[in-house]
Amino acid sequence: MGEFANFSDFAKEIRRIISEADSRKIPLRIMGGAAIRMHCPKHEDMYERLKRTPKHDMDFVTYGKLRPLTKRLFMDLGYEPYISLMLTGATGRHRQIFNDKDGNKAIDVFLGKLEMCHVIDFDGRLEVDSPTVPLAELLLQKLQIVQINEKDIQDAIILLLEHDIGENDKEQVNANQIAKTLANEWGFYYSVTTNFGKVKEFANKHDALSSEDKMLVTQRIDKLNKIVEETPKSLAWKLRSKAGSTVKWYNVVEEVQR
Repeated sequence: MGEFANFSDFAKEIRRIISEADSRKIPLRIMGGAAIRMHCPKHEDMYERLKRTPKHDMDFVTYGKLRPLTKRLFMDLGYEPYISLMLTGATGRHRQIFNDKDGNKAIDVFLGKLEMCHVIDFDGRLEVDSPTVPLAELLLQKLQIVQINEKDIQDAIILLLEHDIGENDKEQVNANQIAKTLANEWGFYYSVTTNFGKVKEFANKHDALSSEDKMLVTQRIDKLNKIVEETPKSLAWKLRSKAGSTVKWYNVVEEVQR
């Protein structure tokens, strides 16, 4: 596969993979920064304005029961399974990695769930949107990061500029889905709501954003936060909230050594 000349070529390869997956009845969806860029064509100029340098990483997700079919799919498309000791243990239970013929790292495929600082479960969610996962999960993927960095904040800003907060997944961020997810786990809720503040702060200080952009990002985060706060919390959430951040509330992410 090598390096792509531009994002258009990169997106074309993603669509080729997903199109072939569709023909095999495999619900395969793209996540991460690439998915946000594909889902936000009206704000393509923001990548240059925010100096957001894209990485050509492909992070896909499908259901765990489709592991054998997914392996065959990527091998037929010219990719090779990457074998690592880490992938024979707990890390590999929900993950596959494929390289191109040159041995470059190319593709991560997560199976059923994304296990990072917090766990995002995709059960029943992959049929909701295409070629990306739904916008709610795209935003959660960025805001669940405890040590959130500038590029993840930039991605969240671009997503929020393009898409309003709503009650379903039709070209909007499904606030009900996010609120329901965060109502079950205090740690997840704490990480995401803490990052709401970081995204707003970054947006309001950045010269590349107009005053209208800053207002829109702030309004949409506040709208989402209000729904999250008003959603009834589970008993487990309430019990865990008593300890607060004095006890570690997130998972430490292990990087796969390639």
